[in-house]
Amino acid sequence: MSYPLWNQLEQLKSAEWVDLTHTFDDAIPCFSEDERASVKPLATVKEDGYYVQRWNLVTQYGTHLDAPNHFVNHARSLNDFDLTEFALPLIVLDYSSEVAHDADFIVTKEHLIQWERINGKIDPHTFVALRTDWSKRWPDTTKFENKDTHGQPHTPGWSRDALQFLIEERQVKAIGHETFDTDAAIDATRNEDFVSQRYVLEQDIFQIELLTHLDQLPARGAIIFTICPKADDAPGFPVRAFAIKPK
Repeated sequence: MSYPLWNQLEQLKSAEWVDLTHTFDDAIPCFSEDERASVKPLATVKEDGYYVQRWNLVTQYGTHLDAPNHFVNHARSLNDFDLTEFALPLIVLDYSSEVAHDADFIVTKEHLIQWERINGKIDPHTFVALRTDWSKRWPDTTKFENKDTHGQPHTPGWSRDALQFLIEERQVKAIGHETFDTDAAIDATRNEDFVSQRYVLEQDIFQIELLTHLDQLPARGAIIFTICPKADDAPGFPVRAFAIKPK
């Protein structure tokens, strides 16, 4: 007897799988030292016959998903998303060269229009990831935060007009990036707010922060999957994000 879904699974397993998630522990770079996780064993195999740990962490830790209620009152939380929203066609925008020359690089609508001239129109109902290769700085906190002598971080990010273009004109379903925040650090400081991130979550879609290994993926053709706990009313959670691409 033939089972079509089983056959499709075997086809998927013959493709290449790419882990987009940083391993996390209590020493990784994090948004604030006040938000650092703690972990300790409660039982060990040697002493108790089984191994159990206790983790204490914030919802926005490591590679994580931001749900709309992270910034918007009474908006959807992590457990409100349909399962199909966690499996999306993936488009990767590569601006790693620009970021290598300018850590404060901000993707604008004009950058996206130029990208489309070369790569074709960004498809609707996709997940769009911003590749900056910032993840290669992980897990060195100093390099990842990239602060100057005045304590100002310098990290790349999205502009609001770029995100408006993606969401309103191209109807993308989710976005992701390799840094702590949607906004470039210099923009967040200038605006005294996370304007781009606030805009994304106000559109009732999710984003994934602190992605890695985007350099292993094509501009088009891969699929991204996001696995996360079903925590009630959670504004986000660490995830296991991965992509499947053709060999």
